[in-house]
Amino acid sequence: MSDHILRGRTEEEVLWFRRRGFLQAAAAWTSMGGFAAAWAQQRSNVVDLQGDAIVNGERLRPGAFIQSGDQLATGPNSTVVFVVGSSAFHVRQNSRLVVERGATLNSISVLRMLTGAVVSVWGKGSSRQITTPTLTAGIRGTGVYTEIFSAEAYRTYFCNCYGVVELASGGDRATSRADYHQSFWGEPQPKGGRLLTPARAINHTDEEVEYVAKLVNQQPNWVAMGRRGEKDGRGYMEPQPEYMHPVGPPAPAPAR
Repeated sequence: MSDHILRGRTEEEVLWFRRRGFLQAAAAWTSMGGFAAAWAQQRSNVVDLQGDAIVNGERLRPGAFIQSGDQLATGPNSTVVFVVGSSAFHVRQNSRLVVERGATLNSISVLRMLTGAVVSVWGKGSSRQITTPTLTAGIRGTGVYTEIFSAEAYRTYFCNCYGVVELASGGDRATSRADYHQSFWGEPQPKGGRLLTPARAINHTDEEVEYVAKLVNQQPNWVAMGRRGEKDGRGYMEPQPEYMHPVGPPAPAPAR
């Protein structure tokens, strides 16, 4: 089990992938051919549902299909795992988001997050984004964890677990290239003059990213490389100085 730090989350939330029901559903999803087969056979693309989820104002029923263009919300103690095209998502409890349509019905242009937390894995492609109230992430092919801290003026936590992401918050910009969890805050107000600041890896595990990736036949970099790195939020396999983070160490407070 990989190391993880929790902030406002429980062990049960981050170890959801251990549930027998999910493991059976994930194995069945893969053995039956994944999304292409589900689409061709007009089967649901919902791999796992716990509790209640609302899609376009109506309760998500067994056998339903979540597609681009839909609005999705989960309630307390409710989660949903689904796949659209080459992208897979685990939406945690108390989340609200919009899955905006891309060039085709089975492609996503924007995952517009309003509240909550999502683990997502994206196949290679262009013109995809994750947006929150305080951060925009341009997605290539990658696995990421995004969480909005509503009690902190919608401060956003964003981890590029592996891959390449273009980040923006206000006028701040950064390119994130990570093999192993490169983490950021999207600040609601500047900290040390910055709206993009470095963060540690919190509230998600290697294993849950791995399970979501398997649903779209992906491997995180650390699986392909056969080893884990330093889970310090800097994104590298080997320990690195603090300044090696793309947005550097926290800026000093301005002189008075």
